[in-house]
Amino acid sequence: MADIHIHRKHRLGLAKARKAAWKWAEAAEQKFAMECTVIEGKTSDVVEFKRSGVEGELIVAADSFDLSARLGLLLGAFRGRIEAGIEDNLDEVLAAAAATPAAKKKTPAKSAPKKK
Repeated sequence: MADIHIHRKHRLGLAKARKAAWKWAEAAEQKFAMECTVIEGKTSDVVEFKRSGVEGELIVAADSFDLSARLGLLLGAFRGRIEAGIEDNLDEVLAAAAATPAAKKKTPAKSAPKKK
């Protein structure tokens, strides 16, 4: 068996990091037929993922993503290629989340000045 460990720092805060992790999990489910489960916590979330030949978790914190995965015997032979693909994917998800502007708080509309 081969293990993969990837750590990525970010400045998203927990709310945006959660959204990015959800997108990552949805893509993993669609592209790789992964079964993903999200466990939300107060200070961090855990995305558990698995399918035949691989299982792991992505710990989502306000300032980092930590991914750990264990590859089975057959997929272990492709560890380098799989790890590089996961790194690229995480970097893309984090970059897209960082580029998304933060939601603005709604302020009450000011009334138009009265004409005299």
